[in-house]
Amino acid sequence: MRIHDIEVLRKYTPLTKPFKTALRTVHQAESIVVKMTADDGKVGWGEAPATVVITGDSLEAIQSAIEQTFKPLLIGQSLLAYEQILQSLHQAMVGCTSAKAAIDMAVYDLVAQHGRMPLYQFLGGYRDRIETDFTVSVNSPEEMGEDAAQYVQAGFTVLKIKVGKDDIEHDIRRIREIRQRIGSDVKIRLDANQGWQAKEAIRSIRKMEDMGLNIELVEQPVRAGDIYGLQQVTAAVDTLIMADESVFSPVQALEVLQRHAADLINIKLMKAGGIYKAQLINQLAEEYGVECMVGSMIESRLAVTAAAHFAASKKNVTRYDFDAPLMLHQDDVVGGVMYDGRVMTFSDAPGLGITDVRTTDEVGVW
Repeated sequence: MRIHDIEVLRKYTPLTKPFKTALRTVHQAESIVVKMTADDGKVGWGEAPATVVITGDSLEAIQSAIEQTFKPLLIGQSLLAYEQILQSLHQAMVGCTSAKAAIDMAVYDLVAQHGRMPLYQFLGGYRDRIETDFTVSVNSPEEMGEDAAQYVQAGFTVLKIKVGKDDIEHDIRRIREIRQRIGSDVKIRLDANQGWQAKEAIRSIRKMEDMGLNIELVEQPVRAGDIYGLQQVTAAVDTLIMADESVFSPVQALEVLQRHAADLINIKLMKAGGIYKAQLINQLAEEYGVECMVGSMIESRLAVTAAAHFAASKKNVTRYDFDAPLMLHQDDVVGGVMYDGRVMTFSDAPGLGITDVRTTDEVGVW
């Protein structure tokens, strides 16, 4: 089974409500869709959203990398030698991890289809269902409290709260309002998206601990490159600290692990360049006794399906952040992982189980 063709399509889908973090405000999901066809007619799917502020990858850069660099390299290659394909993928270009992730997804989709197994089983099959959290965008304390209450009423038991956009005292008011609205039984995770300095993060997390706000974890409190600051925060507070933007590659993961700079690591396929490298990060973390979350950017159910298959396959992945498709105005993916509220389940279909994806090229901007 060899790669016969690689098509590149664009997809735009509005969000039901703007997604706001310390780094950006998003009104629509924008991504490149990869349709990889094997010489036996099987089709593998991949997706790469444009997340310039995090990965540096624009739609134009992703499309160019796939069409100009990866496609000429991969056409005619044997999918049964997928180790060679994925090695050459990562050696062919520095960076552009989102484009690599889209190709990687399609390759794994086709290989698992050839093996007649759902991808999560092909990768290890540790569990066959997972539960996602839901994200509360950063807004006024009152609006965030109202949003949080609505998500809890909808059945979500874990909320990821975006903070770090302005002063920390305002963030504390946000968290206090949310906790008052949702009660003590719902887990709260904070995501500062690099918005704090180490000393103010330590002071504020300690204050939240003293206030009894019961925060499960704080994600990426400091700048991505400030590993020393991340290490300081982790050592100084009781609350778990998770590295996100600080860890793209296995090499970066190893530095964080060796320096005990975080209690947890958030793996995203768009940062890692796909499942191939994501597995290495998870394996390193597991050897150090550090659990992982798998999350996503603002992606459709296509890319989230690939990430969910990877997450479900591994014992060491214990937390899941896959709410992005639930934020979209409409679902344009046929097949793939399915949602029942917060619960995500997998079909018995081989590979990703995706049979079609409607894209902007075909139906226009919605």
